[in-house]
Amino acid sequence: MKVRESGMPEEAYWESFFDPDATLQILFNTSGLTGHLVEFGCGYGTFTLAAARHTHGVVTALDIEPPMVERVQQKADALGLSNVRVEVRDFVAIGSGLESGTQDHALIFNLLHLEQPILLLQETHRVLREGGMLFVMHWRSDIPTPRGPSLAIRPRPEQCQGWLEEVGFQQIEWVNLESCCPYHYGLMARR
Repeated sequence: MKVRESGMPEEAYWESFFDPDATLQILFNTSGLTGHLVEFGCGYGTFTLAAARHTHGVVTALDIEPPMVERVQQKADALGLSNVRVEVRDFVAIGSGLESGTQDHALIFNLLHLEQPILLLQETHRVLREGGMLFVMHWRSDIPTPRGPSLAIRPRPEQCQGWLEEVGFQQIEWVNLESCCPYHYGLMARR
């Protein structure tokens, strides 16, 4: 199931919105980037490849778009990143295909405007090990942004926090991403 209003722009334009290394430094400063990580909706691999450079664990990158998955694999191969596993997967409709409790970290960036965010969050909760960390990032709705879904379907941080609590995540914290992703807000939560 494709996420509504999630078409990708040109790669260079897309990557101009983020500083992936700085973002991961902020996110993983408290928990450390170790072990296995799954990214739901990897797109061009903006964060996949940055994560793979900072961990020895396997980074599983899932996306519904075959050209995106192919591009991420090509980039990982060119960079010599042997710890990246990419797969075309409709993870909302059929799950991630990962075993329960096998992931140390999960990334859900710019996806929770999908029609059934709880399903994705339940799958994320399932694959994370006890104490594993989920990082959520989404387009802000309180300022104009050059991209992103319509304001009518953008989840507010408070909504995301409520969904995380509903699914069973704990220790939910807001993360200030202004220095690296000024058009986004972030949340982290522990399984």
